[in-house]
Amino acid sequence: MKQALDVVIVGSGATGGWVAKELGEAGLKVVVLEAGPRVDPARFTTHMRPYDSELRGIRSRGLKEKKPIQSLCYACTDYNEYFFIDDAEHPYSTPDGKPFWWIRCRVVGGRSNVWGRMTYRYSDLDFKAASQDGVGENWPLSYHDLQPYYDKVERYIGVSGAAENLPQLPDGLFLPPMGLTCGEQLLKKAVDHMGRRLTIGRVAMLTRPHNGRPACHYCGECERGCDTNSFYASTLTTLEDGLRTGNVELRTNCIVSHIAHDDENRAKSVHYVDRITRAQQEISAPVIVLCASTMESTRILLNSRSPRFPSGLGNSSGVLGHYLMDHVKQGGASGYFPQLANRNRERIGKRNNGIFIPRFRNLTKVDSPFLRGYGFEGESFQSEFDHATSIPGFGVEFKRRVRQEVPWNVRLYGYGECLPRIENRMELRPDLLDAWGIPSVHIVTSWSDNEVKLVQDMGDAAAEMIEAAGGVVAGVSKTPSVFGFANHQVGAARMGNNPKTSYLNRFCQSHDVKNLFIMDGSCFVTSAWANPTLTMMALAVRSCDYLKEEYRKGNLK
Repeated sequence: MKQALDVVIVGSGATGGWVAKELGEAGLKVVVLEAGPRVDPARFTTHMRPYDSELRGIRSRGLKEKKPIQSLCYACTDYNEYFFIDDAEHPYSTPDGKPFWWIRCRVVGGRSNVWGRMTYRYSDLDFKAASQDGVGENWPLSYHDLQPYYDKVERYIGVSGAAENLPQLPDGLFLPPMGLTCGEQLLKKAVDHMGRRLTIGRVAMLTRPHNGRPACHYCGECERGCDTNSFYASTLTTLEDGLRTGNVELRTNCIVSHIAHDDENRAKSVHYVDRITRAQQEISAPVIVLCASTMESTRILLNSRSPRFPSGLGNSSGVLGHYLMDHVKQGGASGYFPQLANRNRERIGKRNNGIFIPRFRNLTKVDSPFLRGYGFEGESFQSEFDHATSIPGFGVEFKRRVRQEVPWNVRLYGYGECLPRIENRMELRPDLLDAWGIPSVHIVTSWSDNEVKLVQDMGDAAAEMIEAAGGVVAGVSKTPSVFGFANHQVGAARMGNNPKTSYLNRFCQSHDVKNLFIMDGSCFVTSAWANPTLTMMALAVRSCDYLKEEYRKGNLK
């Protein structure tokens, strides 16, 4: 006899894949609803060269017209545009003068197919930030609570990196680190001498075979999808493991509109629209888990209105949609190292991983004109041909100079923490419908004075470090990025111990609707200062352990 369905998961990305794997391996019967189609690794253009494309790798006018918001993301190109949504089909609104860039992938695996793969643990400097500066609230958990789940995720996905023994950046279980270039070694010597730290990026890319997957061979086009499965994407790893159990079913092209509940405030069913036929569908299960991404999960919840929950399912606290956060970017500096000019070219391939300088402001106390902090990503590299435009002449002598007069460029760009503010929010727009008739949202966001000061300090600090290494600073940036540009949206359904000020408990379970879980970035209490995906995955695995035990006890049925 076929076992009845236990869980519906909405979303198949970085966390959705983990939830499918964990619950499927535990014997629960699961259906995963994905809004987009499957992706075929045979379609990945990882090894297509610029001369094989119509416009030699330049974004086409057609792409920019069809996807004006999506094409603002570095990862969206003509090589892989099918990963990304068509903006006209997915409208949203913002106030005049307050733009928001909402980058969305609707395919199996979601943005895990194209993410930057930066994989950093948070520390209690992040989880307990409010204890230091009094802003916002502490997370309802500590690093000690999450450490074994960080371990479990890293053992599985494979993370290359170097141990640094820094309290603000806990070390993980690393594969061998990638190497630094000559310019990066020069910069590291100066940065470390300043009492800061430069390390190679910690990245979910394999530097040796791991769990049956081959090591990266540095083709350098990761945003097009990895056909060798050498970086973590749920499509070929966690989700595939779940499907392999026989307990997990994947349904594609299912665009979820809302969740219905019964008279006992229990989530009853998920309603969705078939992307191709536009047919209305409904699926019921004892437990529903949203892993659709911060913005999309929040939209679904806001749209799940009823007389009991007029402002969104489970929203008795009123915080749903509020405290939306993203990392602030575009503070930094660039230049070159004159002392390394004309050196022989290094043969390192296209590493597609950069250097990382962890947070060094406000570590033990508030010692800066702003709160919280930021980290730097960056690189130092030899120009390949870009410098040819500044060299006069032609012919043999011109070619010789291009080959031999090779400048060493350097750049540092910051990712800064966004303070949690109730004003930054998403609101339902019942009058603005997407192509499937589902209400969209109005997004209201802005940077506070704290983020502005933080970005200004990024520019000054980056220039200072380049100059300390003997470099010449050619440009400094101190203008904050557009909200959404970092593509690290978190919050909007935050966790907490107090049901009056939070939407979820510390296991990503709704306070009001006990059989509803939100296991993506929606649950974050702060944005922290480093990339969020590893923490999203660790929280999801931890919450799955809780879900399985509660389900076994009959508390969720």
